[in-house]
Formats: sequence, C-alpha cells, structure tokens
Amino acid sequence: MTVRNGRTPAPAPAPRHELIADAALKLLAERGMRGLTHRAVDEAAGLPQGSTSNLARTRAALLETAVRRLAEREAAVLSPGEMPAAPAALTEGAGSAADEAVGAVADALSLALHRYLSRHRQLLIARYELALEATRRPELRAVYDRAGRAFREPMVAMLAAAGSAEPERHALSMVAWCDGVLFSCTAGQFHAAVPGRAALRASCAELLTGMLRR
Repeated sequence: MTVRNGRTPAPAPAPRHELIADAALKLLAERGMRGLTHRAVDEAAGLPQGSTSNLARTRAALLETAVRRLAEREAAVLSPGEMPAAPAALTEGAGSAADEAVGAVADALSLALHRYLSRHRQLLIARYELALEATRRPELRAVYDRAGRAFREPMVAMLAAAGSAEPERHALSMVAWCDGVLFSCTAGQFHAAVPGRAALRASCAELLTGMLRR
C-alpha cells in the first residue's frame, strides 16, 4: 500500500456484485423473503435503480447470488490459520495426543460458533430464510446444497483423519449439533443470551470425544 503525504489511502470500494449480494442478505435478515426485491436491494446498496436487475434479472438469479455470497462470507468467519490441522487418528489409550487433537478441533469449532453468535447473527438469519426458500425452489436447492458441501465435506475428511469409523454419520452429528446451537441461540429458546466460548468448547469436546474415542 502506497502512503502519500502521510495519509493512508482509503480502501477500494467493494465490487458492485458484492454490494448487491450483501444488501440482499441484509434485507433478508431485516425484512424476510417478502422484503427482498430488486428495487429494495438497489436502495439498500446505495446504487442507481436497475443495478440489481442488470446483475440478476430474475428473482431466482437474485436468490442464487445471495446464496453464493452467503457461502463466501461464512467461509471467512475463520481465517485459514485458525483452522486445525488434520489430527492424528484417535485410538484407545492414545492419551494426551488424542486429547490434543480433540482440543484443537473443539477450539476451532467453538471459535467459529462464538463468532457467528456474537458478530454475525444477521448472516445466520439470512441463511435460515434462504434455507426455507430452497425447500420450495429446486433450482435454489441445488445451489444451496453445492454451497453447503464446502463445509460438510471438510468435516467428513477431518473426522476420517481423526480415526472415525463412520465419518459420514459422525459429520452429520457434528453439523447438526453446530446448526442446532446456532439456531437455538439466534431464533430459538436460547436467543436471549450468547453462550461463552468456553461453554461451547466444552460441549464440542464432549461430543467429539464420545464419537472418536474407542
């Protein structure tokens, strides 16, 4: 970055397609599916009327744009350096090595969950709106499922590397637990208080230990 006259230049504006997609996610969280229109996205993004239609001419295209942007933003919740390395296989009697592997995974997952709940609640609500709409739109279902594989498949691989005898089934359990915590603490019975990271880590470690220690 070049600094002139002692001043740091302002960051470059976000690309127009990101402004539109981010505005769509914001509207979904604030107004629900009925509040998502091309005109409303233009207004929320601060763009001239017709900008959203130029990018996504149909409602289906606009929803697909929102799903893809959702996946990009969710993938950025943890930086690559914060993700755990593939742990060594966990076996009975592995002792501290097994505990260390479980701890590394629990650290990363609890950090991601806590960041979602404390910083990205709006993103979670938008996700739930899109997930429900995907049950009614086969074309959106395909896009939503492709985006979801970017999270599910690494979970399967991680659990397989950790020594899971049934990584697909265990991945379902882990993803379902994470999704359940996020929903319960955003829109469900526990929405009033965000659990601390230590509590999230303890629960995650208990689940991982139960699945992987044999």
